[in-house]
Amino acid sequence: MAGEVVTAQVGSPDLAAVERMTRSLWSRGPDGAGHWSEGRVALGHRRLSIIDLSENGTQPMIDDELGLAIVFNGCIYNYRELRAELSSRYRFRSTSDTEVILKAYDRWGERFVEHLVGMFAIALVDRRRDRVLLVRDRLGIKPLYVAEVHGRTRFASTLPALLAGGGVDTELDPVGLHHYLTWHSIVPAPRTVLRGVRKLPAATIRVLEPGRAPRDHVYWQPSYTRRSEHAGWAAQDWRDAVREALQVAVRRRTVSDVDVGVLLSGGLDSSLLVALLAEEGQQPSTFSIGFTDRDGVDGDEFAYSDAVAQKFGTDHHQLRIDDEQIASAVEHAVGSMSEPMGSHDATAFHLVCREVSRHIKVVQCGQGADEVFAGYRYHQPAAGAARHQAADVLREAFHDLTHDELAHVLKPDWLPDEDVSSDLVARHLAAPGADTALDAVLRTDTHLLMPDDPVKRVDNMAMAWGVEARVPFLDQDLVELVAACPPELKSGQDGKGILKDIGRDLLPVEVVDRKKGYFPVPALTRLDGEVLGLLRSALSSPAARRRGVLRPGYVDALLADPNGQFTKAGSNALWHLGVLEIWLQQHGIG
Repeated sequence: MAGEVVTAQVGSPDLAAVERMTRSLWSRGPDGAGHWSEGRVALGHRRLSIIDLSENGTQPMIDDELGLAIVFNGCIYNYRELRAELSSRYRFRSTSDTEVILKAYDRWGERFVEHLVGMFAIALVDRRRDRVLLVRDRLGIKPLYVAEVHGRTRFASTLPALLAGGGVDTELDPVGLHHYLTWHSIVPAPRTVLRGVRKLPAATIRVLEPGRAPRDHVYWQPSYTRRSEHAGWAAQDWRDAVREALQVAVRRRTVSDVDVGVLLSGGLDSSLLVALLAEEGQQPSTFSIGFTDRDGVDGDEFAYSDAVAQKFGTDHHQLRIDDEQIASAVEHAVGSMSEPMGSHDATAFHLVCREVSRHIKVVQCGQGADEVFAGYRYHQPAAGAARHQAADVLREAFHDLTHDELAHVLKPDWLPDEDVSSDLVARHLAAPGADTALDAVLRTDTHLLMPDDPVKRVDNMAMAWGVEARVPFLDQDLVELVAACPPELKSGQDGKGILKDIGRDLLPVEVVDRKKGYFPVPALTRLDGEVLGLLRSALSSPAARRRGVLRPGYVDALLADPNGQFTKAGSNALWHLGVLEIWLQQHGIG
């Protein structure tokens, strides 16, 4: 979706800019386009037809009786239940979830969002009250970027769409850059690496009215504390409750008028989704990807994904990628990023979603399970730390570079005076509502960092091919339940203990009881050949030199020894800088 709101009392929207923004979103919505404008507001939309495939489901959707207009990205999984609840009061002309949002707003006002179960970025125009609402889902699954341009508020599902509209301040943001280099390319909302573009944070409603400053309201934040309603629960009670909640989450994400498949890596998380779908009587299409082994690093996990596909009789698609295809895939993947993302598996997701798009439009995937269920290595020290040590644990285990080390990477003009990244995390960790150090770390992972790491990655790479990715492990009810779960049940068994117990009842044992794997792309860890040449060309280019952000000596040292420095997350340090520079150049940022 794309849109523009003129926040001054006089003026008119730049319709040409809105049309350019909408065109740039073609891949996210290849099934149709629409525009609408009235007074100070203009909306544009690209459609990916998943619910109500008829013309009645097109957007922007206008309800003249209620005086409302909307563009919406995502899916409301409980739209049928809401429609049944609202049908005694309202007349519906479609079977879409979009129309349900309009009626829900008229019925409940700004509290309408509390009734929605799903993933969504919404721009809703209340024509009678002369206001615009921008709304983002609870876990930030669907993106929403905002920029102020010549007295206008513009918004879009991608950052490049805002750039297509023109007039955006593209100066690098030193704080966003600090975050990017500290947290292996994560830049939490509201910032981006550009000074002129911001993100609406997750679980936030922003109200825009003429003559008034924007008004933000955070409508959801689960408590990471033990609750009275769970008093006396034993470990088995928690396992039963989590399994039931996960089953509901998976079932919700089958709501569709087209087929729904699964990205099957062969790990515990995606394998559980296949197993739970089987319990719903479904044998979905499944998709796995693998790469060439290099330097002792396995390039695929086909042994595990094949075992799961065979056990549950899925229509399985196995995609093998040779090293010769990687360099061009990297360029396409970076070009599809709303923001630069240094994770190796972005390229893998880009390639596998290309294959998915040849078969179906919707997939479930396992993103979010590690953050919610304590699946990362750095969660283990947090499990044994005192509450006041949470910031020290996360800094030691998660930060790629300290503030002092960044002084050797960035030129002085680009280094903030304060350690803005550590300060942000420390404030988030210290906030009330988390009982233990691990509770605080998981809350920070899930609600601050995750929307701009695995969630953004899978959304960008899937939607680049017109594929909608759904994430059951980020179901709001599941996240609320697991937030209250005793942390030792999550961190046990080297992480995700409670999920592993559930998995043993459903999956081949070798899938559950194995060393944790990560989406392996060996050619992006040990850099050489065309990929190294691509990075070297970008970082040595006149554009990079003119930008004058990085210390030349630091870059030259990395290029001289391209596989000599790795981050705490296991990524190649040169890769992170190269992705940033390639992304800036691809989008014409000087």
